[in-house]
Amino acid sequence: MNFLRNTFAILIGLAIVAITVTLGIRLVPEWRTFDGYSPFEHWNKFLQSMKGNTGFFWFLLFISGLGTTIAGIVTAVIVKYAKVAYAILIGFIMLFVAMVDIIIFPHHPTFYKICIFLVYFPFSWIGGKCVETIYNRKNKKSNTNAPS
Repeated sequence: MNFLRNTFAILIGLAIVAITVTLGIRLVPEWRTFDGYSPFEHWNKFLQSMKGNTGFFWFLLFISGLGTTIAGIVTAVIVKYAKVAYAILIGFIMLFVAMVDIIIFPHHPTFYKICIFLVYFPFSWIGGKCVETIYNRKNKKSNTNAPS
């Protein structure tokens, strides 16, 4: 049962990152150069239209970090054991997806290619560590209040 729970947590975490990035891109009207709801449907064409827009790629790094942190938190809450490890797994999966994106679509600026290493892994770790810290404090409090 833990396998299904952990798999569900990872899928929910990845969906949260995708939704966060989609909503973040949709916030700025000038960036809506795509038809439909999600920019991922025509990602190559969308990146071509954003080529040279460094503000967009900085925002993409920020919104990816935010989404990865939220996904790390949610994943760590859902899984029963190894909360930080599963949150970090979200970061590794997103880093892999970002690397494939950079390899397939050559429209990313150099600073973005370098900075993604500094975004996905650490931000997912922060999300998992927050949940672990809260759970540890909660367990520590309940253990000290328990009658002997």
